[in-house]
Amino acid sequence: LINDAQRFSASCLKIRQMLNTKAQIPVEVQEGTAKIRGNVEFKNVSFHFSDDENTNVLTDVSFDIHPGQTIGILGETGSGKTTLVNLVARFYDPTSGQVLIDGKDAKSYPVRQLRENIAMVMQDVFLFSNTIEENIAFGNPHAEPNYIQRVAEIADAHAFISKMPEGYETIVGERGVGLSGGQKQRISLARALAKDPSILILDDTTSAVDMETESKIQKELSKLTEEKTTFIIAHRISSVRDADVILMMAKGHVIESGTHQ
Repeated sequence: LINDAQRFSASCLKIRQMLNTKAQIPVEVQEGTAKIRGNVEFKNVSFHFSDDENTNVLTDVSFDIHPGQTIGILGETGSGKTTLVNLVARFYDPTSGQVLIDGKDAKSYPVRQLRENIAMVMQDVFLFSNTIEENIAFGNPHAEPNYIQRVAEIADAHAFISKMPEGYETIVGERGVGLSGGQKQRISLARALAKDPSILILDDTTSAVDMETESKIQKELSKLTEEKTTFIIAHRISSVRDADVILMMAKGHVIESGTHQ
């Protein structure tokens, strides 16, 4: 009992601390705002975390991406690739410079409206303890079964889902227990596509699938992403070969930019 009481007390302190934390980026609700087109511009953006002001994660990053273009981001681990896309979704605000979305400072958008137009597929895939269909329709709860199947086909997930005993009604465990890394990534990609975002962010999304599957996914994605601004973070050159712009990053700086050629 004494052990339990001490554990309980420590947990209560943590929970109360979290509930009393003020959000650094306020979340306001604004009705009837227009859909974002997907023009993203970074103007001399630098960023450091609040607990280490002397170490810049990004330094003086500038680029301009038009709606429908694809931008590839390459660089070794720790070069600031994921932080860069986190600024697009406004998980953080830059410490200097500006992130402009459709010509307006990202800070001027209500956070919910901004994120409704952005879908992210991160390296760390989180699937909920629910059916595969519900997982894919998470960002678009009113999606029709045919639409869900279509996005699953684009993400090359339809084939393995169909072979499961209950197909799209198969329940996966918390975090996708029982699925392989590649299967989880493909369901996560289908979930992002089902949201039909203006800006699609893929953070090393095909790292757990083989080259053949990756090639298939890219072929299907290229048809779909013509009207979406797409950020692709990758370690394989093949993932970003067809991008309109490729940024090469090192220690928070963009050291090269251009096409694959």
